[in-house]
Amino acid sequence: MESIKRFFKSLYLQDRFFYGCLSIILCFIVSFIFPKFFYISKLLLLILLTFALLDIIILYVTKRGISGKRQTPEKFSNGDENDVFLRIENYYTFSIYTKIIDEIPEQFQVRDFSIEKKLAASSVSELKYNLRPTERGEYTFGKLNIYVMSILGLVSRRFFFDNEIMVPTYPAYLQLKKYDLLAISNNLTMYGIKKIRRIGHTMEFEQIKEYVTGDDLRTINWKATAKQNQLMVNQYQDEKSQPVYSVIDKGRVMKMPFDGLSLLDYAINATLVMSNVVLKKQDKAGMFTFSKNVENMVVAEKRSAQMSMILESLYNVNTDFFESDYGRLYADIKRNIKHRSLILLYTNFETMDALNRQLPYLKGIAKSHLLVVVFFKNTELNELIEAEATNIQEAYDKVIAEKFSFEKRLIVNELKKYGIYSILTTPENLTIDAINKYLEMKARGLV
Repeated sequence: MESIKRFFKSLYLQDRFFYGCLSIILCFIVSFIFPKFFYISKLLLLILLTFALLDIIILYVTKRGISGKRQTPEKFSNGDENDVFLRIENYYTFSIYTKIIDEIPEQFQVRDFSIEKKLAASSVSELKYNLRPTERGEYTFGKLNIYVMSILGLVSRRFFFDNEIMVPTYPAYLQLKKYDLLAISNNLTMYGIKKIRRIGHTMEFEQIKEYVTGDDLRTINWKATAKQNQLMVNQYQDEKSQPVYSVIDKGRVMKMPFDGLSLLDYAINATLVMSNVVLKKQDKAGMFTFSKNVENMVVAEKRSAQMSMILESLYNVNTDFFESDYGRLYADIKRNIKHRSLILLYTNFETMDALNRQLPYLKGIAKSHLLVVVFFKNTELNELIEAEATNIQEAYDKVIAEKFSFEKRLIVNELKKYGIYSILTTPENLTIDAINKYLEMKARGLV
């Protein structure tokens, strides 16, 4: 009884069968006018049922007709394309047509996901599809459903594999390898970033070496040159072990979406990559978040497990997007960060009024630390500004958009007036611009 139940649960009639039934019904209707069609209709019905029964026998004669396995990454990278692999093995001795429906996590809101594939007899096929998550958390896969059809295509047999599996989505860890080169070289031209110019010699002395073409002539050590009777130069290395903190505002100003991700998630992804670059440059990386309170704090250190701690802290960043308390941020930094540090503050200011409310606290932080305020351009405003106005309303909207865009530039100048560095960037360029700013400060000896 149970086997019969399983049989009917796995049996599905296909469109070709229903089209055949519809054609036969039309023949029966026509037979009311032309009685000879009645016998033809019965014959066609018998043929259709015979082929359907033959199709069922073909599909069910092999008990284990097909096997399927889903291979997912250990964790997803938020905002990146993540590969999911399917391995399908055909045990039938003839070619089959398959329709693969994977029950992907509900967060993607994809209701019509399917892959159609023809498999050769007794073969193994590797398939791949991509998923781009836009929020951190747990993503649960359901069953892997495979519908198998023979060349007749009247019925299909359903196989299902892989019970539920959960894949956590972490901040964009796939970007770490992409930007590793930036951590060991200041030659950023291959990434389309401006070349860094070193100013002065605020580096630690390392050694005296022979002069080679390309060395800075100002580093020639004349005493050593006289002793060795050949040009010798001083070689310096960057100052190391400087604390660098990434501070993420998780208040309501960071809720704005861009390309599926919120500004908060862009800041989280940038923090992960920046921390990796900082550690590669032998500095100390730390981070924390703030809104109504300061949370998720990882003290700036250079230990081997530091990246794992930062990754876990960023994964667990949760917020209700309350109004951020900059007074609490200032007090907490003053109390807990005793050494002068580079502080990258990821936040967003839309107007001068919004900046002026928080400016006293930013000035207080900048007195003891090197503060860089990172905030975002409104790309939708830029599109509105560049569009041609065709009526009075559009012209009015364009003027208002230009006003808001101009205020962003005023904010940069206002921060500069008080010795506070800033980065005004688009969300997609946030990571590159933040790394570039850090390396620039490193080259200038500010860190």
